[in-house]
Amino acid sequence: MMAVLALLVITVAGCGGSGLEQVRLDSGPIIGVQEEAGGGEIWVFKGIPYAAPPIGELRWKPPQPVAAWQEPLRCTSFGPSCPQPTQMGLPPLDVGETGEDCLYLNVWSPADSPEERLPVMVWIHGGSFETGSGSMAVYGGHDLAALGVVVVTVNYRVGPLGFLAHPALSAESPEGVSGNYGLLDEIAALQWVQRNIAVFGGDPANVTVFGESAGAISVLDLLVSPLTEGLFAKAIAQSAILLDHGFGVTTASTLEAGEEAGMDLAERLGVDPAGDVAAQMRARTPGELLAAAEGLAEESGLMERGLIWKPVADGRALPDLPTKLWAAGTHHPIPLLIGSNADEGNTFLAGLTVSAEDFDAQMSRVFGGYVEEAKELYPVVDQDDIVPMFSRMLTEVGFASTVRLAARAMSLVSPTFVYHFTRVPFANPLGAFHGAEIPYVFGTVDLFAGLGKIEQVDYGLSEAVMGYWTRFAATGDPNGGDAPAWPRYDLPSDQHLELGDVIQVGTGLSKEACDLADRVRGSD
Repeated sequence: MMAVLALLVITVAGCGGSGLEQVRLDSGPIIGVQEEAGGGEIWVFKGIPYAAPPIGELRWKPPQPVAAWQEPLRCTSFGPSCPQPTQMGLPPLDVGETGEDCLYLNVWSPADSPEERLPVMVWIHGGSFETGSGSMAVYGGHDLAALGVVVVTVNYRVGPLGFLAHPALSAESPEGVSGNYGLLDEIAALQWVQRNIAVFGGDPANVTVFGESAGAISVLDLLVSPLTEGLFAKAIAQSAILLDHGFGVTTASTLEAGEEAGMDLAERLGVDPAGDVAAQMRARTPGELLAAAEGLAEESGLMERGLIWKPVADGRALPDLPTKLWAAGTHHPIPLLIGSNADEGNTFLAGLTVSAEDFDAQMSRVFGGYVEEAKELYPVVDQDDIVPMFSRMLTEVGFASTVRLAARAMSLVSPTFVYHFTRVPFANPLGAFHGAEIPYVFGTVDLFAGLGKIEQVDYGLSEAVMGYWTRFAATGDPNGGDAPAWPRYDLPSDQHLELGDVIQVGTGLSKEACDLADRVRGSD
């Protein structure tokens, strides 16, 4: 095998001094660039196509194999991000150029270890299944790769292009289902990793899939999907939220509910239901689809039914709703590292004014028959209490309860480690907000220097977090080095590691809220 790898990893003739490197994939040769990171050299390959462009007749189809090529493909700049609404102009979060031809991934690997079998970390970005990209600067894999892992970041279809279900699309599918195209993209990327990561020095038998927010939801969904058996050996879920069974506001739905949302979108687009609906939908531009989706979100968005574009229980990628699958113990039995942040809800409620009537209506929507218990747990005395209580409810019932649900299930069969991120970066008024841990994971804290003062504790915490994450990727256990010990999670102790100004062990995180969420789900 080492001899084969030696033939596959080639310094481009005449380009050794320029730092260009060539490797051969199963689809053809590619050229990347050598860069400095962490006092060493790494290879960087950007914009590698892992599936055929999902355009024309391939829109709303599972990802198809990419066409092979003969001449070396220069992979030194990111491919387009998938079509999405315009986001804030913060440079570390910029997705760059967008386009429907967007199924690209990026690889960072240590340059001095092409023949070694290194741990692989495959990142799935967040963004509510509507936005985001593997090319965002905050996800740069340089510093993680410098610690001896191969890092892969992935684009997948988002919004209506990635998660639209519709009866017309189900009718043309051999399996009779639709939706989940973005989830299938993620699976295709993991299959690509199995076929190709060895030429970058990675070990296909030691792959960790990790993600945040919608990316972490994806991780938990992939863990219960029969289509991912053998594609990864470990998983990290940062700030996942699983609300489906029992809750009125959801992050996954039945196929039927997904198709209803798709029919709502088609109606907004003026599609003639008596004609060829699928053809009419494919004739629309991405801009038209996004505009119609935005109108649908304004009419019935996050507070009414949760994520509009989300995974569906199609009987194939997801045999049932994710929380039902987790409660039934049908997840892949592999090591899991999972956690959430102290102030997740602040990100979603910042600047909002919520009336008492709207708060009551939302509590009833979310908790149904358990609304009185919820109101006791999150009491509102006057107007000033509403947003803080709303935020706390989302943080605990949404995120913390998801952590406990998955940790309890996985700890019965595999090593499981739980964290709680409490560091308030840059003295941010939102606290330890949703996504606050990401630059600490990737070592990209400096990219946010314009937002406030970066202190020595930030660099120290980032070093500790990167060490925990990469050791877990290598061995399934984050412990080692000089970092404080991280206890394994188990049901009796309910322990977690607090990642904050001080790294320390805690117990019983948001217990009352998690107990309530279990009752709502019917899984206690």
